[in-house]
Amino acid sequence: MSTQRVAVITGGASGIGRETCLKFASKGDRVVVADFNEAGGQETVDLIKKAGGEAIFVQTDVSKPEQVEALVNQAVETYGRIDVMFNNAGIGLQTPVMDLDLEKYHKTIGVNQHGVTYGIIYAGRKMKELGIKGVIINTSSVFGVLASPGTFAYHAAKGAVNMMTKSAALELSPYGIRVVAVAPGAVDTPIIAGYKASGMLSTMKAKVMGGELTKPESVANSVYLVSLDEADAINGSIVMVDQGFASFK
Repeated sequence: MSTQRVAVITGGASGIGRETCLKFASKGDRVVVADFNEAGGQETVDLIKKAGGEAIFVQTDVSKPEQVEALVNQAVETYGRIDVMFNNAGIGLQTPVMDLDLEKYHKTIGVNQHGVTYGIIYAGRKMKELGIKGVIINTSSVFGVLASPGTFAYHAAKGAVNMMTKSAALELSPYGIRVVAVAPGAVDTPIIAGYKASGMLSTMKAKVMGGELTKPESVANSVYLVSLDEADAINGSIVMVDQGFASFK
């Protein structure tokens, strides 16, 4: 009989994060829902429990290393282990680089890049300490490999996530810990709503096979698949979950 897994998922209050929490829970995994948004995060936990799953909520600002460390520790204190760390929390910022507010830039980098760094460090350390051959999954983006106007800070963070994934995978592989990134394209989440005013949303939809935004649950399905032992050959990889967005002009 296999051991019941424990998955820690940041950004679990909405969008991709919530759908991934629901997916893992539906498969029998115990879920630690993390988000700065307490009401949304608790709602995700309630949805899991109503469906017969098991979950707790830990309010977390992933830009604060001590809070990410506390999140990982709480997961282990509650459930005894950590098998999956999904560093998914992210925020958007659409501003031309010449008009960029540095405070907003640093906030974007703090959440989207540093939050992933802290997740890799503290989950990796705990997995190694416990002897768990786990998997750390990071949310990247097609914007980690493609440039577009007005999203300089987001590009900077997601490009960093790609290289951090590769570097961490190389260093953690001797301990049996995989590190993978998933790179969504045009996904119907709160972040992308900000692109409507600029007209960028219609351009993004035109690049997607089928012409419609990807549903968050479709990304969640891909994250779950990557987390499985059967996907053990996927390591240090940037898995495009974009319906061809990055493949065609």
